[in-house]
Amino acid sequence: MDIIEKLTEIFKEFPGIGERQAKRFVYFLMSKNPAYAKNLSLLVSDLKKEIAQCKECFRFFILPASPSQGENSKKEKLCDICANLNTDSSMLMIVEKDSDLESVRKSKVYYGKYFILGGLVPIVEKNTKNKIRIKELIERISAKGGSASGGKNNGSLKEIILGFSLSPQGDHTDFYIKNEIKDLAESLNIKISSLGRGLSTGTELEYSDNDTIKNALKNRQ
Repeated sequence: MDIIEKLTEIFKEFPGIGERQAKRFVYFLMSKNPAYAKNLSLLVSDLKKEIAQCKECFRFFILPASPSQGENSKKEKLCDICANLNTDSSMLMIVEKDSDLESVRKSKVYYGKYFILGGLVPIVEKNTKNKIRIKELIERISAKGGSASGGKNNGSLKEIILGFSLSPQGDHTDFYIKNEIKDLAESLNIKISSLGRGLSTGTELEYSDNDTIKNALKNRQ
């Protein structure tokens, strides 16, 4: 396999990118001057150095500048949402990925905490627990009534909102997560709700506008 094919295979792993688009990326890079490719390479390399994953919600976030920052301390970091004492700890929204979290956050209608599941549950899949963070989610809900770092409402979790896209796989994930956490939620007196039909069927949460997200939250059930 030559370098063009190798790069094509890498780009094909990007979400929503097929072979034709992946190959277009490769030819685009070949058309640019060497400085462009070098800068791209450096930025990709620095991405891992400057980004950490929140130990509580699993969101990726940019680390504050620190000369002594190392891998061990990166693992102990909380993102600005989880570390903020003004974040409403009585609510926890479970979303598929980081971009979904950012879309909800930009809508400015939800001020609670988040948990990134890491994917959707495949409709036909035996090893579901290996595809999503269900174990971590259960631990997250169990820890101190659902809040590992305090905040408003004395850290008492009152409601879990399932915020998945309205698609067959999103609906399946909603059903699966409810079944997995319902006994624990009942024992802790935590309400479980799902986003309402402010979202049109087939709509990705990531691409929903502010009004759509606002209506989906308002109509949750």
